[in-house]
Amino acid sequence: MTLKEARRRLGRRRLGVLMGGWSAEREVSLRSGAKVLDSLGRQGFDAVGIDITREFAADIARAGIGLAFVMLHGRPGEDGTIQGFLELAGIPYTGSGVAASAVGMDKRLSKTLFERAGIPTPEFVAPGPGEDPAAALGRAERAFGFPMVVKPAAEGSSVGVEILRGPRGALAACRRARRHGDILLERFVPGMEATVGIVGREVLPILELVPKRRAFYDYKAKYTRGATEFILPARLAPRVARRVGELALRAHDLLGCRDLSRVDFIIEAGRRPRVLEVNTLPGMTDISDLPAEAAAAGIGYDELVLRILAGALGR
Repeated sequence: MTLKEARRRLGRRRLGVLMGGWSAEREVSLRSGAKVLDSLGRQGFDAVGIDITREFAADIARAGIGLAFVMLHGRPGEDGTIQGFLELAGIPYTGSGVAASAVGMDKRLSKTLFERAGIPTPEFVAPGPGEDPAAALGRAERAFGFPMVVKPAAEGSSVGVEILRGPRGALAACRRARRHGDILLERFVPGMEATVGIVGREVLPILELVPKRRAFYDYKAKYTRGATEFILPARLAPRVARRVGELALRAHDLLGCRDLSRVDFIIEAGRRPRVLEVNTLPGMTDISDLPAEAAAAGIGYDELVLRILAGALGR
């Protein structure tokens, strides 16, 4: 869709860039939203930024928007809450719908779906309702042993993620992760960390992530300039790269994602890819993965924003 066509379809409607929220990813969301808002302004759209609070219905109503460009990371924008409200309000929006957002946010559910669909993902244990973390740790140790990874089941940006090298300190790490809600314990798989963006139906080049001073691609490695080396395209054999791209699109489609997503991988020994998770609303800051992958495919930031917007305008 050309810029002229996008303007024609939008007509006199105002665009609202939804950002902020109240999750641990609030600051990243504000940065993503501000960057998108700048792009929309450069392209001549009537756009306003909306910092989403717990009174989000009033926040959105006051802005008088006709289409929402969703740039919320974590709750309430990446778990289906905002999407459900926008559906009820009759406001079209960018990105995945209610169901795909909710499933993508819940790592336990999405990984269960991956397993059932034959999409390789690291083995995991999810504590049951009311199960003590110590009991879940015991089950995980019997299932796949140390080292393992503990992570919140419904947070992004690697918030609360820790590698457990052995029993010492493992229970305390689980309790720290539980501050963010339910958790899961996952087999630690050594290998290349990589991520693949999807825009529309286009699979972008694979980005290899090499943290310089961190054990893995954690929150600080993601959002501290210069903390991670980005290698584009990833150092993979062509056959493996094709496999990664195929798995990324399968995972995107399985969850029912639309417009954009980013699929995170661990690639063992440079040839065995496993899907870690699908991010239904990946970051759009100046150091985020998706814009870097798009640039490697010859898609500038403004064009990337326009392509995402085109998805909503085409529905």
